[in-house]
Amino acid sequence: MLDDFFVRAMVAGIGVALIAGPLGCFIVWRRLAYFGDTLSHAALFGIALAFLLEVNVTLAVMVTSLLVALAMLGLRREGSVSSDAVLGLLSHGALALGLVCLSFLTTVRVDLLGLLFGDILAVSRQDILVIYLLAAAIGVVLWLIWRPLFAATVSRDLAEAEGLRPARTDLVLMVLLAAIIAVAMKIVGVLLITALLIIPATTARRLTGGPEPMAFVAALVGLLAVVGGLFGSLTADTPAGPSIVVAALVLFVVSLSPLGGLMRRRAHTKETG
Repeated sequence: MLDDFFVRAMVAGIGVALIAGPLGCFIVWRRLAYFGDTLSHAALFGIALAFLLEVNVTLAVMVTSLLVALAMLGLRREGSVSSDAVLGLLSHGALALGLVCLSFLTTVRVDLLGLLFGDILAVSRQDILVIYLLAAAIGVVLWLIWRPLFAATVSRDLAEAEGLRPARTDLVLMVLLAAIIAVAMKIVGVLLITALLIIPATTARRLTGGPEPMAFVAALVGLLAVVGGLFGSLTADTPAGPSIVVAALVLFVVSLSPLGGLMRRRAHTKETG
């Protein structure tokens, strides 16, 4: 018989994985892995601001991540600083600001390891409700903008020619990424959020051919990583958040094996047949 806290952790983790997988596909397609790291580091700054200003943590993380994303877009368009330098500046700057702000919280007990690496076993029923409501909202928005967002991913010029307004869909994508980081923060922590977005999507890319199947398989891989990671954590008494990421990494390694190659060939045969 599984303990109640373990069941809550699994339900919460599955909710995050089901939406992180499809959203992570766009990070992989657009090669935005370092951008995801930047937003996740900004999340720590948002947490610190939430404690200092005594506001909702999830809301503070979303707003902070979105502001950092907008700052990145503005600096890239300004053109005087290269994209990788902008990402490095914002990523490490936001992380350092967050740690400095947390050092001022002398009257508040802050679990820094929990913030950095997650504390999924401590999720409450209220946390689960928030996770599924935000995940559902992200899923609906992603479904509504899927065509213009994918078109802009394939060819920005073609999307503009078709009147799909790629700049607007890019902004919506930033909002969705900020939201998923705020949701996933308690599951795997701010330093491992990007892994939950990237590894399942990268694994799915090796196993499928089309965009929609890839999104579906990415969600499935994330789900399996959550379940496998939590049971592995329970068995080996290891940290739950990192164990989920390790499980996702194991699934990626499996996709590199002959079994993964066979699955990819079968998927390609179905699509062409």
